[in-house]
Amino acid sequence: MATVALTAENFDEVTAKDGIVLVDFWADWCGPCHRFAPTFERSSENHPTITYGKVDTEDQQELAAKFDIRSIPTLMAVRDGVIVFAQPGALPESALENLIDQVEKLDMDEVRKQLAAHSH
Repeated sequence: MATVALTAENFDEVTAKDGIVLVDFWADWCGPCHRFAPTFERSSENHPTITYGKVDTEDQQELAAKFDIRSIPTLMAVRDGVIVFAQPGALPESALENLIDQVEKLDMDEVRKQLAAHSH
């Protein structure tokens, strides 16, 4: 599956649905972003049930600001509408696969309980 361009208009709609969405915050001038892109693309082909989105931080400055993106590339993982991972840096393929494995194994009921406990 190819990646989806995420914008302020479609971001919430794409990330709110059930399942896993991986989001790559990038910019055209960013060398590490270009080096990470083929890894992200290959991973999207290996995991057809996961949505892979890309946010061009130059074009979508509002989204970058909303998530306080200070360094790119930044990878975010969203599962069932909940952000479960966000970290700057281009991941090697093995680390990306490990992240996907961890996100797939999450007990989302437990994650929601922890979020609720922290928000009080």
